[in-house]
Amino acid sequence: MDYGRYTQNNMDCAVWTIESEKNNLGKDRIEAKTPMQEIDQALKSCTFGKFQIQILGTALVAIVASVLVSNSTAYLLPNAECDLDMNLVQKGMLNACPYTGMMISSLIAGFLTDQFGRKLFLVGGYFGIFFCTLIAGTSQTYGVLLTAKFFEGVFFASSFSPTVSYTSEFCHKEIRDRVVLCQSSFSGFSQVVIAGLSWAIFSNEWTVSLFGGFIVLHTWNFYLYLMSLWSLTASVLYMLLPESPKFLITQQRYEEAREILIRIYVRNTGKPADTFPCPNLWKSAKQKIIDEAPEIKNETLSHQLMAGLYNVKPMFSMPLVLPLTVISSMGFLTMAIYNVLRLWFPQLSTVVEHYSSTTSNGDLCTMLDAYTEDLRNRTSLTMGTNVCVPHPSGAETYINSMIVGTVCFLPYPITGILVNKVGKKALLLVTGVICVCATFGLRWASSKVAVVALFSLEISVSQTMMSLLQAMTVDVFPTMIRTLAISIVMLIGRIGTLTGNILFPILLDIGCVVPFFGFGGLMIFVTILGLFLPSKKQ
Repeated sequence: MDYGRYTQNNMDCAVWTIESEKNNLGKDRIEAKTPMQEIDQALKSCTFGKFQIQILGTALVAIVASVLVSNSTAYLLPNAECDLDMNLVQKGMLNACPYTGMMISSLIAGFLTDQFGRKLFLVGGYFGIFFCTLIAGTSQTYGVLLTAKFFEGVFFASSFSPTVSYTSEFCHKEIRDRVVLCQSSFSGFSQVVIAGLSWAIFSNEWTVSLFGGFIVLHTWNFYLYLMSLWSLTASVLYMLLPESPKFLITQQRYEEAREILIRIYVRNTGKPADTFPCPNLWKSAKQKIIDEAPEIKNETLSHQLMAGLYNVKPMFSMPLVLPLTVISSMGFLTMAIYNVLRLWFPQLSTVVEHYSSTTSNGDLCTMLDAYTEDLRNRTSLTMGTNVCVPHPSGAETYINSMIVGTVCFLPYPITGILVNKVGKKALLLVTGVICVCATFGLRWASSKVAVVALFSLEISVSQTMMSLLQAMTVDVFPTMIRTLAISIVMLIGRIGTLTGNILFPILLDIGCVVPFFGFGGLMIFVTILGLFLPSKKQ
């Protein structure tokens, strides 16, 4: 009779050599870990250290560059409206243009990223954003600026999704959720940094004429030049990092994956490479591939694309199609509400600043209704005026934006502590209830402090909800289709952003209570949808 044994190498990398008791048919049964389970165990042996901190530092720069794609327009418009002769419709189109580019390219980029690697699209995507921002900074006409912002959105879609999956794939499952949430908190930090830098730059009056006045650079041109350095830096930093070992495993490039893990082990522990607990990891698998399928080395591009399409099929069948539908629906509504409030907050903050002392009943909706009424009355009076007078944002707008960004950072440490104890699904339900209460509370906010506090709470918690949805997507979908799944969720969310930003001013013109009560009802629906999410990875 044979008995099972469990042997462990250096207490880290477990190697099962099970010789189970013969069954009735007299056959052996051998249990073996999958390559993904082995890589998770190897990452645990590498510990969390300098390498992961380098990835998070790189992700911080990358996320600032990503947030700038949409946020920079909010600070740009008041300063460039006269130079580019923009009306309200053109301003709205400029705000929406990056999201149009994102929608067009996100699915294709997600599919190609899962097939050809994360690093290629990280380096190329952020460099593409840098190049397009340079063109936007040099633009002298509205059409050039609009085109440049569109292509910024295209390159954003090809770089943001791999940013999320790349970081998670260098962390073992026990710390993965906390690291993803930590990375997501960088969005709040980015808003603070961008508001502060915008305030510092737009406080100056710069004008430079080149080539006899053919190119005239104003403060907003230099603003875009300076902000483009974030994406250039992100591209360079990702060049210094290796490809994801999990992606390499899906491509059966075992030798490269093992070498990367050894480098991480040496970097984090300070020990020599020959002490790596798993020196023979996947060597047998590599030999099996060489013996049984040597033709795999000569795969053509078309073959890889067809294999990728085949790998996508499970995403649209049970059991993955249900969580994909639920997560995408929640992402659509959550991103719509989050981005409407985030992008409209500077304008609404200005309204509160000017109307808080002129209305008898000082709640937010009274001030907004007074503003929309005055806007209608002023339209007919200014039709014949040809002189454009810019109205740059005041200090209060930048300060309030920095407050919102700071508050957006606070939920992540709390969520990071609780996520492993109560689970992502429970946290999603709790944050959904908080958003419902904050949305309805905005209707009756009657002071500047209350407005800023409720906006900060709503934006920060809804941003946390999106991060939890991203973490759940990473957890539910396997490596081969993970980036595509994230891209689908982000695509649906961006459609929600476009829809929300188109509908919000229309609903606001009907009456202030309509959009806020409507958002509150949608958040209730999002919370109900959360009940259908899986409680753990299946």
